[in-house]
Amino acid sequence: MSEDLPFNRTLNLAPGVVDHVAPGVRRILADNPGPFTFKGTLSYIVGHGRVAIVDPGPIDARHTAALLDAVRGETVTHIIITHTHRDHSPGAAPLKEATGAPTFGEGPHRASRPLFIGETERLDAGGDTGFVPDHRLADGDVIAGDGWAIEAIATPGHTANHMAFALKGTEVLFSGDHVMGWSTSIVAPPDGSMQDYMASLDRLARRPETVYLPGHGDVIRDAPAFVARYIAHRRGREASILHRLGKGESDIPSLVRAIYIGLDPRLAGAAALSTLAHLEDLTARGLVATDGAPSISGRYRLPP
Repeated sequence: MSEDLPFNRTLNLAPGVVDHVAPGVRRILADNPGPFTFKGTLSYIVGHGRVAIVDPGPIDARHTAALLDAVRGETVTHIIITHTHRDHSPGAAPLKEATGAPTFGEGPHRASRPLFIGETERLDAGGDTGFVPDHRLADGDVIAGDGWAIEAIATPGHTANHMAFALKGTEVLFSGDHVMGWSTSIVAPPDGSMQDYMASLDRLARRPETVYLPGHGDVIRDAPAFVARYIAHRRGREASILHRLGKGESDIPSLVRAIYIGLDPRLAGAAALSTLAHLEDLTARGLVATDGAPSISGRYRLPP
């Protein structure tokens, strides 16, 4: 699907095991593997003594228990959410109940653009629509704890409310699902926006952090170079769409068959939505034409 990217599809970490992944940072893997989550969602514990937990994961009593066991004798002062997909934020509720720690995030789950008829169900399907952070974060806000500080970086695209978090004074950035080392991030309207996603990639590429700790998959090192490859991959996908439309009008299923060679059938729906995200962006830029607003059932062509 993405042969041009140097993916790392190994993660030697068992669910529930505490792993010291970086100075002052521990991680624990949730047992929720799948085609979109790889080996599972990673939760991170920042600091010692008085700690923050980044992305408590899905509703899973075993994972919550593993997190609580890992911080036994410590105080959780912050629960930080990168975004509100159901494999990242729902675990905040039982963790907050057990620790009393407040939650921090950009805001509730929402669409990246106005919804069309029939899209509400798709927005709700993967979104944790019940999560509302106790403290809403804006781009550039800094959360400070005992011996650590984290800067919030707005990175919309995968979701409208996605944030990355830089561990100040280090080379570490918690990249959530915006940049992962095992696969490209899914950008699926109406949650996601390709225009926003590309702008967020450009923004991260200009930042100094070199080590990314993602929501799924292993540590990403030499991160700026990897982000540059991510950007090139997306531009290549865009060029493939335009090349195919240069042969004549097409619909999204036909584009997916032509572009995603050897695609895992379980990912066909995601590939279609990612193609729609590209087409929304290309249409907004005047590079592709369609009748009405871009939609999953629309037909697309190059403008005259």
